[in-house]
Amino acid sequence: MAKKIDEEALGEAYNRALALEKAGDVDAAVAAYEEVLALDPDDHGGAAVRIAAMGRGETPVKAPDAYVETLFDQHAEVFEDVLVEQLGYHVPMLVRQRLQALKLGPFKRLLDLGCGTGLTGGALRDLCADMTGIDISEKMVEIAHEKDLYETLFVAEVEDFLDDNDEEAFDIIAATDVLPYLGALEPLFFGAAENLTPGGLFIFSSETLPQEVLAGRAYMVGPHQRFAHADAYVRERLTATGFELVEISDINVRMEDGQPTPGHLVIARYIG
Repeated sequence: MAKKIDEEALGEAYNRALALEKAGDVDAAVAAYEEVLALDPDDHGGAAVRIAAMGRGETPVKAPDAYVETLFDQHAEVFEDVLVEQLGYHVPMLVRQRLQALKLGPFKRLLDLGCGTGLTGGALRDLCADMTGIDISEKMVEIAHEKDLYETLFVAEVEDFLDDNDEEAFDIIAATDVLPYLGALEPLFFGAAENLTPGGLFIFSSETLPQEVLAGRAYMVGPHQRFAHADAYVRERLTATGFELVEISDINVRMEDGQPTPGHLVIARYIG
């Protein structure tokens, strides 16, 4: 049985950690976030990624599931307004534009990983006969369900779903805004390969940082607690898991504090 979290102590430690981080006292902030982790090992508040964002500790291989689920459950109601209107997030429409420009599609079966409230599903609905959406946040899936875009919706962690799924293969898998919550990409790429038909497409967005900041690392947690991936790492992992690159485009993923967030839009084909 899971031990009950002392919410009051947790809230106090977390707020103290945030205040110390804001004040620039990295050592004390890290110590406070470690207190948070001791109180809440599942890490609903994302203390591990905050420590990594300050350049300390081990870089986690992914953001904790409890953190991602909590984050998106909390923001589900205002998600589209904030992401699209305030942060200028247009990746789903970029996906549509690139597929049409390359004359790819129509598609029989789409798997939309991290479907959220259905932004990518809405952008691609008329290009796909059958759409399945997956998201770790139940509240996000409820909103997507109300839109009546998808034939099938699941509440699940993306890598777990890909690992467990034994339904018919898909001819396109989309993962927009999923990679910023994952560090190591092997489980995602292997999972996508196992769920695609031969010749099927895998299309996803990632965030990146300048080479001098990445400093030879495959990935790191950036200043906004999201993972940034090196272009070379993405290419190398795709090749290693049986994909050929169709196209990699430089994009602005979103605005953050008035600054563009550089990233990539990647289209790859599964060749086995």
